[in-house]
Amino acid sequence: MIKNNLSSYKTTINASVESVWKALTDPEIVKQYFFGTNQQSTYKVGGPITWEGEYEGKKYLDKGEILECEPLKKLSYSYFSSWSGREDKPENYLWIAYELVSLKSGTELSVTFSSYNEESAKHSESNWAMVVGGLKKLVE
Repeated sequence: MIKNNLSSYKTTINASVESVWKALTDPEIVKQYFFGTNQQSTYKVGGPITWEGEYEGKKYLDKGEILECEPLKKLSYSYFSSWSGREDKPENYLWIAYELVSLKSGTELSVTFSSYNEESAKHSESNWAMVVGGLKKLVE
């Protein structure tokens, strides 16, 4: 798994930790802000997590494994994109982690993620800003 080229995105969401956690893990909510993807997982450590959908007329099936899951606090997983053009093997999986902190004004959400290189890191940063912005708008 790749843990190089780490980037992070952090924001405060004017909603409870419970609401933000649900938005990260409930497939019906995820679909509304995450490019229409169907996210599936039991959120048990070692279990699978998948994202399936269609983007720009092409079907995709992305996948990973739950690495950590502390409800209402932290979720991390490995991630392999079928769009990456890379071979599906462990050393080509990326790492993604969400951390939630309860604040008086709502919830601080941090997303930390690895990338293949600097160019993909910049692309991922803009995607995560858009995804988290959509989540924020939905739950506030």
